[in-house]
Amino acid sequence: MSWEKFWPFSKNEEIILNNDEVFATGKITQLRSKKIEDASNDYNWRIDNELSNLDATKPINLTYNEFLRYHKEDVKFPSSNSLRLAVETLYGKHIGNCMFYDINSKTLQAEFGIMIGNKDYWNNGYGSDAVNIAISFFFKNNNINHIYLHTLTNNIRAQKAFEKCGFRKVKNVTKENKKFIFMEIWRKEWDTIDKNC
Repeated sequence: MSWEKFWPFSKNEEIILNNDEVFATGKITQLRSKKIEDASNDYNWRIDNELSNLDATKPINLTYNEFLRYHKEDVKFPSSNSLRLAVETLYGKHIGNCMFYDINSKTLQAEFGIMIGNKDYWNNGYGSDAVNIAISFFFKNNNINHIYLHTLTNNIRAQKAFEKCGFRKVKNVTKENKKFIFMEIWRKEWDTIDKNC
């Protein structure tokens, strides 16, 4: 997957958000709108080899100033077919990001992605908690019925987190010569599962 997907540059009307607005709160994480101030963390995570490998992409080859220019545009003019959110601890520490993209109001589906970029927060339930509150928030606030994702076949930690939150493995797929597991959850399934992942 190319990093360009995260900057669609479809200059919609400027959307002014309260950048400290928390959209959803879980047991140990919360989601908020993206801020310009996230740029430093986001840049460091996008140039990290290990994180890029887990995200099935290559580290970006931009300078920080180039990245900052794109980041500012993305925060100021968000795409109408995606929703980018910051993942924070309950104490307001930015530890990652999640995103719903390819949001399709006709097929009522969207693709989901998440990255806990701060490795100090790996293997402690932060990813699962963020997935749980992100999916819950999205289903409650949109008419989308189907959320799907692609995770690398060797990313067992991510697969466990997604399964813990109700995603089902559907099939193996190959994209850009990389092997993924296609996982999904439907609104009707989400409404019946235990949300304590």
